[in-house]
Amino acid sequence: MTEILLSTDKLCKSYAGLRANHNLSLELVKGEIHALIGPNGAGKSTAVAQLSGELTPDSGKIIFEGRDITQMPTYRRACIGVSRSFQVTSVFDEMSVLDNLALAVQAHQGHSYRFWAPVNKNQQLNQAAAELARQFGLDHQHELLAGTLAHGEKRQLEVAMTLAGNPRLLLLDEPMAGIGPGGSKKLTELLDELRGHYTVLLVEHDMDAVFALADRISVLVYGEIIATGSVDEIRHDESVQRAYLGETC
Repeated sequence: MTEILLSTDKLCKSYAGLRANHNLSLELVKGEIHALIGPNGAGKSTAVAQLSGELTPDSGKIIFEGRDITQMPTYRRACIGVSRSFQVTSVFDEMSVLDNLALAVQAHQGHSYRFWAPVNKNQQLNQAAAELARQFGLDHQHELLAGTLAHGEKRQLEVAMTLAGNPRLLLLDEPMAGIGPGGSKKLTELLDELRGHYTVLLVEHDMDAVFALADRISVLVYGEIIATGSVDEIRHDESVQRAYLGETC
């Protein structure tokens, strides 16, 4: 039997009369990669922002592991296992790859309160950071400053940082944005390895990546989900073809 990790019930969000999400109901199954697709302005980022706690719905509910988290602030959602990446890469350019990852690990583990001990000598943090770097193909760039990485490598680093707290749910907002074909293929392969270990909601315009990764897809148009199904079901759904994919998909 499938286990629902997160569900939303009729989420609504408007901005000065402009409806961004309307009656948005979504179910994320534990361990699946679930893609949320749709044209620009469909309300995908608004939906993710509500799931992460950055925006509060005007109405509706968000249930996570059977618990109503609709009003829960972002930092508390992070503590219970909801982690998010953003469209715009946000890493510390003047810090090394390893230090970026160690900082992310420390943020979730808390402080040791050894005031005079240099953090970069903390073996526990460094080991956890090194494992994240290995997992995301950055084990040969430990000492490089994050600002010197190629854009695709920065995206790999950012996703690795979101895994530092071993989240229950990973919200990825357009991880392929700005990456060339080679980098997109690499990141797709790395994300594929997360399948079954994490529950992932993937917001993405790169349809090759979506079709390669998604166990299920939900299609958002004008703030409403018009279809949810497997890759084949979405490919052949006439309403989806008319609204988003086009006749050739």
